[in-house]
Amino acid sequence: MKQESGRSLIEIIGVLAIGTIISVAAVKMYGQIRASQTRSLVSTELEQLAKNVKLLAGPRNSYAGISVEYLIKAGALKSAKAPIGSDDWSVSPSFDEKSFIISLNGLSSGECEYFAVKKQEWATAVLINGQEPNNTSGCFSTNTNQVSFIVE
Repeated sequence: MKQESGRSLIEIIGVLAIGTIISVAAVKMYGQIRASQTRSLVSTELEQLAKNVKLLAGPRNSYAGISVEYLIKAGALKSAKAPIGSDDWSVSPSFDEKSFIISLNGLSSGECEYFAVKKQEWATAVLINGQEPNNTSGCFSTNTNQVSFIVE
């Protein structure tokens, strides 16, 4: 009798199952790495925007008239579309016009948590959904979070 050297159906299914598990894990890890990289790039872009606003309006000692439209016309901002979140970002002076506020809207809970935890050295304060974060971040579980950076 001749002996055959092939793989059984069970062995092939086992190999496919292991391959599927590895693929799913790799896709999930890729998503996490991409989200982390995006958040890091957004932090850098926000810092550059804050520096540009200070250069434009700092000599006047007043941030009156600062807006996204003004920054686009001045060349300090490429577009009104925020690099993260679902809405456009906003830039506006504070009530006393001695500081300004950069707001990101429509952030996911993960994006909101990132900015609630990571201290931005260039920002004087951070508001999460209109409140200063305390021992809890204050982020909503939906994609309706707003993070505002106050810069003096």
